[in-house]
Amino acid sequence: MDLFKPKKNPEKLAKHLREAIENPTAPVKPDKNGKVVDIVTKRLYQIKVMLYGEVGQEESSPQKCAQLASLLIADNTLPRLVLNLADLPFEARKHVAQIYNNFIRRDLSGFVAYIERQPQIMSALVRGYENADIALNCGTMLRESIRHESLARQVLYSDDLWKFFDIYVHLPNFDVGSDAFATFKDLLTRHKSLVSVFLDTHFDQAFEKYNRLLSSENYVTRRQSLKLLGEILLDRSNFEIMMRYICKRDNLKIMMNLLRDTSANIQFEAFHVFKVFVANPKKPNEVTQILLNNKDKLVAYLEKFQNEKADAQFVEEKALLIRTLGSLELAAEEPSDAPAHA
Repeated sequence: MDLFKPKKNPEKLAKHLREAIENPTAPVKPDKNGKVVDIVTKRLYQIKVMLYGEVGQEESSPQKCAQLASLLIADNTLPRLVLNLADLPFEARKHVAQIYNNFIRRDLSGFVAYIERQPQIMSALVRGYENADIALNCGTMLRESIRHESLARQVLYSDDLWKFFDIYVHLPNFDVGSDAFATFKDLLTRHKSLVSVFLDTHFDQAFEKYNRLLSSENYVTRRQSLKLLGEILLDRSNFEIMMRYICKRDNLKIMMNLLRDTSANIQFEAFHVFKVFVANPKKPNEVTQILLNNKDKLVAYLEKFQNEKADAQFVEEKALLIRTLGSLELAAEEPSDAPAHA
């Protein structure tokens, strides 16, 4: 008899999981191959099979899956498992993530609203990046969660968000740092109206921290952050954000330095942000003055910049920038309304 044969009764599955969590060291008989798996992992696997089905078996009905979700919500089981994920065996962690993701993706029995009412869950998933053993499991649950705008809002407007800027995308573990950046990108691009309002109300703090990413000593972080910045600024929903960003001279200086980066890839990404500064018809004089001061060097640089690229749009954009730089002049100062002193 296969010990992993799923029990199709949701009540039994929920009951057996609850009992396993309360007594995780309960003895388990080996399967037909002599393999012994702990009781929590076994019960989680049975639930996962009910939700996803298995090769050669019929999928469980949506009604049974919804009933199972309702029972686990009533028991508050999944939050307990998520909050204690690091204490679970390796396979059990994977099962928890797959079950959570199924519930949240299908919003079974109002699971999204249920998680929304427990902000400690989203916070725990974010903090999961601090433990390499559970970071990737937490990352998948976090990205699945923030597909829902209400849960993305929780993270954006929490102190946890700033940990992505300051800590998580810089983590030395490549897999964990890359996963954190994928979540970071989702947070800043998935829900456009939500992100636009957030960046507008947190502009100074967000871009002060973002500019630090652009000067990271880590090449991957620097390149990914620069590419993402271009996507954010050039998104139509962020037009006002873009205008605020490209009217600041310090931001222009950062882009000009990145144009000189030793990496051709970073130079290319920097070009796509730099061109917006130059093309802006409403450049403030402090930005225009920097461009004027460096006009000859910039034109000479652009004339030789990545000429091996055969992309017609890129060639056209370079030519436009060179022409625009050539015709630069400071805007006339607006007359003051104040009366002149004798």
